[in-house]
Amino acid sequence: MLGARRALGRARGVPGGSRAPGGGPGRPLRTAPPLRTDIFRQLGPALRSLGETLKNQVPSSGGGGSWGGWTPPGMPSGPRPPEEADVVVVGGGVVGWSVAYWLKVLEGRRHGMRVLVVERDPTYSQASTVLSVGGIRQQFSLPENIRMSRFSASFLRNINEHLGVPNEPPIDIQFQPSGYLFLASPKDAAALEATVQLQREEGAQVALMSPTQLKEKFPWMNTQDVAVGSYGLENEGWFDPWTLLNAFRRKAVSLGVYSCSGEVRGFVTSAEDLMPPLGSEPETARIKYVHIHMPDSLEYQPVACAIVVNAAGAWAGELLQARGLPGGLRQPPLPIQPRKRYVFSWHCPDGPGLSCPFLIDTTGAYFRRDGIAGNYLGGMSPSEEEEPDPSDLSVDDGFFQERVWPLLARRVPSFESLRPRGSWAGYYDYNTFDRNGVLGPHPKLENLFLAAGFSGHGLQHAPAAGRAVAELVVKGRYESLDLQRLGWRRLVEGEPLEEDGVV
Repeated sequence: MLGARRALGRARGVPGGSRAPGGGPGRPLRTAPPLRTDIFRQLGPALRSLGETLKNQVPSSGGGGSWGGWTPPGMPSGPRPPEEADVVVVGGGVVGWSVAYWLKVLEGRRHGMRVLVVERDPTYSQASTVLSVGGIRQQFSLPENIRMSRFSASFLRNINEHLGVPNEPPIDIQFQPSGYLFLASPKDAAALEATVQLQREEGAQVALMSPTQLKEKFPWMNTQDVAVGSYGLENEGWFDPWTLLNAFRRKAVSLGVYSCSGEVRGFVTSAEDLMPPLGSEPETARIKYVHIHMPDSLEYQPVACAIVVNAAGAWAGELLQARGLPGGLRQPPLPIQPRKRYVFSWHCPDGPGLSCPFLIDTTGAYFRRDGIAGNYLGGMSPSEEEEPDPSDLSVDDGFFQERVWPLLARRVPSFESLRPRGSWAGYYDYNTFDRNGVLGPHPKLENLFLAAGFSGHGLQHAPAAGRAVAELVVKGRYESLDLQRLGWRRLVEGEPLEEDGVV
């Protein structure tokens, strides 16, 4: 019994030398040996050293997170998408992020709508937005395009009021105010003059210039075959596309927009819940889930959603061929496909100076100044017969040597001695039907909205297009700009809205 009491006393931590419990005359308890705390003092640094060694030896994926950004094989990197969202925006280019931003602005109450942006190229190495030359102009032949340009110009002028984030540096898109200059040959002069009249009616400030006036203002130009030129006097120029994309994304995230890296490859629709007569398909359906395939992984995440916005740019048409969409609901097909466009850079110390406009030649070749050190960017859209393979972004430098350079040198004689510096390629989300954007609800997929097909002017129209689609989603109607004619109806009825100002 006494041994049990001694054991109990030691378990309860009775100090050595005290009496046993119960007040009896028990023996003094044996004192425990002192704890060697120096072992723990040595163990802590040893463990930290081991951790640093392992951390440095784990392969890095460039993610910048803990443990060198390493992700175990087969596991998706980056944040996983949520299991459900009110709106899924497919495409994280400038149009997609503009839609997401405007949705949160218009939602009426903070955290009222869960918006998810899905981007398959998180590095943006092939994104049309950042590979463009960054121009903005009002000189279009379609009233809707002129109005979107004017809306976007006002938005960019006050960008910090819209996209500024508290405690973050102000946004500088490095806007270079310099008008576009379209040149017309004698056979195209009347059409250009009529287009300028339309632009003026829409409020754009555009001047018509004779060859003599052009030569006086731009003495470096050869005007021999030019009948007339149209020159933008305000709200035209170029800016840094990457800065605008980041500004939209940063502001949208600050408003609560979610984002993830992945690719939407499939859908689940309400058509699977229906039982149409044998051999027929439902005339309409709703998208219930999008399947987001994670990068570098075999996993996909189904995301339940109420609305889907197709802002997938050059791949918007391909998205509507994804599995899970019944064949009848894909009709008519969305006529948007990737078209590869080259951008060339060159140096010419004797070339046009600070007064250099964004010049569009009678031949379709174009160029603009790139900084103030005699550098320039330019290119030209190929003919249908010359369209390059869009499967990659390789550049045919021979296209510049053989097709573009001679045209530029004829218009600007000093360019005969230019020195090529580099080149890159990007994608147009080219609408083969009429080269205009497709905005608004799909005719058969009731909760799918489109914002794609701008054919080279998506960057400059992104603020306006994003606002327009967000208004349709939140309010059910256009409020800022009436863009109904850019909807699907013209595709169904086969009535194109031709735009003559595609460069």
